[in-house]
Amino acid sequence: MDTTPTNHIDPSRAPSGTGCADCLAGDGAGWWFHLRRCAQCGRIGCCDSSPSQHSSAHAREAEHPVLTSFEPGETWFWNAETEESFEGPDLAEPRARPESQPVPGPAGRVPADWTDRLHG
Repeated sequence: MDTTPTNHIDPSRAPSGTGCADCLAGDGAGWWFHLRRCAQCGRIGCCDSSPSQHSSAHAREAEHPVLTSFEPGETWFWNAETEESFEGPDLAEPRARPESQPVPGPAGRVPADWTDRLHG
């Protein structure tokens, strides 16, 4: 399998939504700390600090190793196979969750003790 980052990026794919697709579907804790976007298919997942770590699980299971931040002002890319960051192309809009969306999120689902539930 060719693991060059550019072979795992589709700049035309729009994000799957504005929040973690799995958390919103009721899988896992149901809330996230930060969001990540699959650069190949656009699926939005929660980061590794989040209780459910859906983005990394998607990268492994779908063999889509390139992730990028879905947070406002962040443009980094990450190759989960090589554990290296790199500069990537502009992706289809939107490039980040809405700034009005709370962190952590989604609103109404985050427990009061959320800081105790984050992964190191």
